[in-house]
Amino acid sequence: MDKISNLKNKILKILDNNKALDVVSIELEGKSSIADYMIVASGTSSRHIQALSEQVVEQFKQSGIINCKIEGTDSLDWKLIDGIDLIVHIFHPDKRKFYELEKMWSELIPKEKVII
Repeated sequence: MDKISNLKNKILKILDNNKALDVVSIELEGKSSIADYMIVASGTSSRHIQALSEQVVEQFKQSGIINCKIEGTDSLDWKLIDGIDLIVHIFHPDKRKFYELEKMWSELIPKEKVII
C-alpha cells in the first residue's frame, strides 16, 4: 500500500473513531491535480468540527507532512485541512448540504480533468 493511501486510511479511522458523520473518501487521481484523495465528513457542532480538524492535523504531522494547512480557522461550521496529496473537508451538516462537494466530484467523468 502506498504512503498516501495508508495515510488516507489512518485519517478515515480517526474520523470514524471520533464519531464524524457521513465520512466519504473521493479519489481525485486522474480527475484533478489538486490532490490524489479528498475526504469529506461532518461534525455535530463547532467544537466537534474543531476537535476533528486538530486530530487530522496531528496525524498529518505524525506522518511527516509538517507543512499541512488549515483553512476556515475562524469558521464555526467548516474546516479544510490541506495535506498536499490528501485534502480533508469537515463541515456542519447544513453547510455540507449547501456545497455538495461529493456530488460535484462524483459527477466528473474519469477522463475529464479539472484544471485549477
